[in-house]
Amino acid sequence: MKKILFSLLLILISGNAFADGDADAGKSKAALCAGCHGATGHNPSPNFPNLAGQKAQYIVKQLKAFKSASRVDPTMAPMAANLSEQDMADIAAYFASQSRTGEQSANTTANTAGTSTAVPVVAVAKFVADPVAGKALYEMGDESRSLGACIGCHGKDGHSEVLIYPNLAKQHHQYIEKQLHNFKAATRTNFVMNQFAKVLSDNEIKNIGAYLADTKAVANAKMKKIMIPTAMTESAITGKNKAAACASCHGADGNSLVTMYPKLAGQNAHYLIKQLKDFKDGSRKNAIMAGMAAALSEQDRIDIANYFAAQKTTKGNGKSNTLGKKLYFGGNVKRGIPACVACHGVNGKGMAKAGFPSLAGQSVEYLRNQLKLFHIGERANDKNGIMRGVTKKLKDKQADALAQFMSAL
Repeated sequence: MKKILFSLLLILISGNAFADGDADAGKSKAALCAGCHGATGHNPSPNFPNLAGQKAQYIVKQLKAFKSASRVDPTMAPMAANLSEQDMADIAAYFASQSRTGEQSANTTANTAGTSTAVPVVAVAKFVADPVAGKALYEMGDESRSLGACIGCHGKDGHSEVLIYPNLAKQHHQYIEKQLHNFKAATRTNFVMNQFAKVLSDNEIKNIGAYLADTKAVANAKMKKIMIPTAMTESAITGKNKAAACASCHGADGNSLVTMYPKLAGQNAHYLIKQLKDFKDGSRKNAIMAGMAAALSEQDRIDIANYFAAQKTTKGNGKSNTLGKKLYFGGNVKRGIPACVACHGVNGKGMAKAGFPSLAGQSVEYLRNQLKLFHIGERANDKNGIMRGVTKKLKDKQADALAQFMSAL
């Protein structure tokens, strides 16, 4: 069974512009990695990641990043510098073929605690990590802070089903915490992870680490998602009067009855403010909205956005769709399409502070049209060209399925 799964993995990787890896050849090439990562990828030190059973495509991606210096590490840079693409593929194939459940040293902490190089992180911090709180963040995020759930990309209990996202299961929790701190400080760059980590407190990072250190220990823990309602602030109340002109297209409460127009109710204010600004300066093209936004001041945009953000969104007209669900949560590795969930969240509510919009409840027609506009480049106000890059690879059938599924969220 392992050989079959591994063969399928190699097929997927080769279909995504990665060289075919030879695990046997990779074993000898990976000898230099053993000092930090262990001979089979089971690292005894919490300072370095376990590579056993990790996604081969992810390993190759990281090796390339170290080689190009887009991911900075003084140890890994020279290690990766002389590796060819075939070397990377072989090493990745070898580590991917190893079992993630191999025995790890239970006395790692005890063996290192007395040395002069040990870093007494736990001893210094009086905070006691809560794995249940970590599980809640991992599985549900925190909508009040636009904090997305980790489970969408990294899978249940850290078992990722998407090749381009790493497995976190059986990983040292110290390493995970270190990487979250790196993303938070932006010393390691990934747009989505930087936005996610910068919202986390140091204690929350420890909570997530505690959960991933032993997910089985809290498998039956009951969690309750805390929903903080959006308040009608003074700005939102003022915005209600200013938004009167929007009612004919978007509805008085932001729930448009015309499917060609977007619902603004429940949309995050950060996103709405940006769109109004983009319509005004021409970054987003629309003849009607250009005229509507032209006379708005910065405060007008803030007030109108806050009003609509405080309203409740009605249900969309879409229907649950198997292909759409698969694309939304898992992407398409062969075509290089990332999962939508990473930016738009498990429930389609987006990530407000990162500027990613809520999609849940929008009409199928509006969503489909926006995917088309991004695809042909007519809409080009997406950050770093993310949406244009994604939609260029979407076939019509896939775009139709996504619009149906997202509307039904």
